Amino acid sequence: MEILAIGDVIGSPGRNALKRLLPGLRKEYNLNMVITNAENASGGIGVTPDTAQEMLDMNIDVLTSGNHIWSHREIIPYLDSEFPILRPLNYPPGVPGKGFIIRKGVMVINLIGRVFFQMDYDCPFRTMDKLLAEIKDVPPVIIIDFHAEATSEKIALGRYLDGRVTALLGTHTHVGTIDTQIFPKGTAYVTDIGMTGPVNSVIGDETGTVLYRFLNQIPQRLTVGKGKVILNGIVVSIDEKTGKATGIKRIQREIE
Repeated sequence: MEILAIGDVIGSPGRNALKRLLPGLRKEYNLNMVITNAENASGGIGVTPDTAQEMLDMNIDVLTSGNHIWSHREIIPYLDSEFPILRPLNYPPGVPGKGFIIRKGVMVINLIGRVFFQMDYDCPFRTMDKLLAEIKDVPPVIIIDFHAEATSEKIALGRYLDGRVTALLGTHTHVGTIDTQIFPKGTAYVTDIGMTGPVNSVIGDETGTVLYRFLNQIPQRLTVGKGKVILNGIVVSIDEKTGKATGIKRIQREIE
């Protein structure tokens, strides 16, 4: 089994890159599933129902998210529907939405980190322990999008879950890391997939508006960058019977 996970998609440039590049990637890697982080897909922050549907119409199987999932309130009713979109599992009980889904015999889980976030999320480590203990008939293949800031927290959770999940793939920082690896017990890992968005930007946002914020410390609305776009993704090769990863590969593609 070959699964492609695509990093944070930034606005219309990121969505256009998906539309142009995904068909070729499907053929090149003989993909069985595509998972995409959509939490910056609408104007660079959050996701709307229309934008989510646009991405699902590209035959993307599951959309994951993070701290910006609540930015467009019209998406909230869809979180409790059959729509294959996730919010982090370790939000407090009673929050709308679901933190995991099973599609094509694969369990996809969305988690959010706690380090450097000014929010009191539940512990992702204990949340995973609880989920794996309580869910009956857990499929062998389990993929986690861990939306977190701190590299140490991402690596620690990956090590903690080694052998219990197929892959833990980091998102949120928008900068791809070079540490693709398979841990000793068979879990594929990368600290951050990276973004799918404008290259000439500051993590997807127009450079001038970001610099204004840093130089003046005055809030200003950020806008999505323009120009060349990069798609960052991770392909995980998997033994379907054991759920162990047999390979992990970073892919980067650019379009004008």
